[in-house]
Amino acid sequence: MTLGPDYFEKVYAASEDPWGFTTRWYEERKYALSLAMLPRRRYGDAFEPGCSIGVLTAMLASRCDRLLSCDVSPEAVRQARSRAPGARVEQRMMPDDWPDGAFDLIVFSEFLYYLGPRDLSRVLELAAGSLKPDGTLLAAHWRHPVADYPQSGDDVHAALAAIGLSRLAEHRETDFVAEVYVNGTPVSVAAAEGLT
Repeated sequence: MTLGPDYFEKVYAASEDPWGFTTRWYEERKYALSLAMLPRRRYGDAFEPGCSIGVLTAMLASRCDRLLSCDVSPEAVRQARSRAPGARVEQRMMPDDWPDGAFDLIVFSEFLYYLGPRDLSRVLELAAGSLKPDGTLLAAHWRHPVADYPQSGDDVHAALAAIGLSRLAEHRETDFVAEVYVNGTPVSVAAAEGLT
């Protein structure tokens, strides 16, 4: 089953930064690698569900005209709003509160494995349906098993590979996997800039 608000309230009650997003080199490096994989310098409309305390949100906001980020935890939303004033941050539960509209960029960072199988399928269906033509989907997840999580990072990336988008880039190592998908024919960054 999907992990609900009560789970995350306990996590944030124990620590303001329970996963060390602001202090660990691992997280800083993962964010840098993930953002470097994005094929465009700038995006119009972007959506980031499961934004946690907004560390990645602040980085994304500098590359997006409009960024909607959300989390199920009021404490995470409070911190994310403070950390990323350039983003619109709301409290939402996925998949029930998926936003209307279409997006040039959707980011699933350390989020999908909190969903049970049915909710994961629904979120991926909504993402594929909300991605504009030639839009980008970035996903990055921890690969080690976590007893509390309904799914593993490898499981959610296998499900993501089956939703009909085209994979443009992949970074896989022992600790995490990051992938970029596009809604259309993949075009390399060099090709997009006329270098090939």
